[in-house]
Amino acid sequence: MTRSSTLSPEQVSKFDSDGVILLRNSVSAPWIDLLARGLERNITTPTPRHRIWNRDAQGRTCFYDSQAWQVIPEYRQFIENSPIAKTAADVLDTNQVNFFFDAVFVRTPGMQFRTPFHQDEPYWSVKGFDTCSIWMPLVAVEKKSALEFVRGSHRWPQQFQQVDFGDGRKDAIGETYEPFPDIEGNRDHYDIVSWDMEPGDCAVFNARIIHGGSGNLAGDRELKVFNTQWLGDDVRVCFRPEGMDPDHSGLMQGLGLKPGQRIGTDTYPRFEF
Repeated sequence: MTRSSTLSPEQVSKFDSDGVILLRNSVSAPWIDLLARGLERNITTPTPRHRIWNRDAQGRTCFYDSQAWQVIPEYRQFIENSPIAKTAADVLDTNQVNFFFDAVFVRTPGMQFRTPFHQDEPYWSVKGFDTCSIWMPLVAVEKKSALEFVRGSHRWPQQFQQVDFGDGRKDAIGETYEPFPDIEGNRDHYDIVSWDMEPGDCAVFNARIIHGGSGNLAGDRELKVFNTQWLGDDVRVCFRPEGMDPDHSGLMQGLGLKPGQRIGTDTYPRFEF
């Protein structure tokens, strides 16, 4: 039996080759409103994992929190009941996906903090190629302020050193790997894509694609993003020697998960279609 999909074969193929696709009007307004209410609750009562990544002289900030879905009911309702898990499964062309974690990013108007170019999967407590992150702005975002992607870089054969920028450190992760390319200093040498986006639009990307940005906000523009990470068929638990962020290793060990296993349990629920 052919598996039903909300995406065209061309969209699935483009995600496979480019590592990122934009889905316009993918999430309806009631779900966006629900997440916006949850985000306000999250800002008021952040989890112990929250961070203020940057605070400038004018008091403008970058707020980050993750793994909040189990304590923010609006997030839980979205993850468990919205079409987002089906979108992830359709993008990965699979019958089942595991939810990994949620993350929120809130930048106050005019904040100029830029997320360096990086890859996500080398920071995670899992390893595998079949992944997708779904980056959803809850407010309109201009192309110059949106996340940027180096198209096709998820399939580059090199393993690159990553920078531990989450806590403001500059430690190199994976020092035996190749130095990370200077994307920002040589932008004309790379196929960099981004888009103007509205609430309901989703940028869906492989966790190995090189991406960064989300800075350069105008003085009257804020940025509010809800991001979910999804794991497909080949992804397995992997406790890395350094740089896991967010570090799920202790949580996974407490749940009895071991390296090489596919994740599961109520903490990483599996959705089947």
